[in-house]
Amino acid sequence: MPAPPLALPAMTSPPGTAASRAVTRLVEPGNDAICSYCSRQVKFAARVHPRQVIVNVYEDGTWKRIEHFHEECYSEAGEPFGPAVDPRHAP
Repeated sequence: MPAPPLALPAMTSPPGTAASRAVTRLVEPGNDAICSYCSRQVKFAARVHPRQVIVNVYEDGTWKRIEHFHEECYSEAGEPFGPAVDPRHAP
């Protein structure tokens, strides 16, 4: 008789405890993310060192997806998930 399946904890948090959050990061070589605002690729450029905003999106306390934005697109979109945390300026 096979062993019963393991009970894994749900990947959710009580409503209101997990919220979407945005962070600013350097665009790395080989990045193939598509900007959620302009639908263009978030590309690496060696001389420019572009930055991107990466958002963990939660809905009703449950993680749903990751969204990527060009840094300027995130600002132009009105920071839809709140201000992006920039680790260069974190305490």
